[in-house]
Amino acid sequence: MIVSLIAAVAQNGTIGNKGKIPWDIASDLLRFRRITLNHHVIMGRKTFESIGKPLASRTNIVITRNKDYRAEGVLIAHSLEEALRVARARGEVEAMVIGGAEIYRSALRFASRIYLTRLDRKFEGDAFFPDLDKSWKETITDYQRVTFKRGLGENLGMRFCLLEKS
Repeated sequence: MIVSLIAAVAQNGTIGNKGKIPWDIASDLLRFRRITLNHHVIMGRKTFESIGKPLASRTNIVITRNKDYRAEGVLIAHSLEEALRVARARGEVEAMVIGGAEIYRSALRFASRIYLTRLDRKFEGDAFFPDLDKSWKETITDYQRVTFKRGLGENLGMRFCLLEKS
């Protein structure tokens, strides 16, 4: 089974601020949906709670240390390794790790692919994507300029990247 990470990351590494994504970019959300559709998506409890509900047409696996945690419409795992075992046992070919910061850091050692949206500006944040070592190679890039909704409707450049472990 391939383990992939998918994230949107600001120039300064920000992926979140106060439990929310600090931007709202329709084309990035559409890309996220297209890539993750019909796959197992693995996320931490805080990420799940910030989304507010299971993602449709995907098997949602929520990682939590709380043995009593329950949520409707999701599978619960108590470690990343357990979440990956569950996805593999259910026949998944490419499990998608969708955050948050702690889960991304833990998942890097298992991952062979990262779908990354790189935003061309800094955002204030308190959650950051982990630094990548030199073994990650960018294989595909598509550049776009968009207007994002949060803030003043300003233009923003972004690159849709696929990185693979060499």
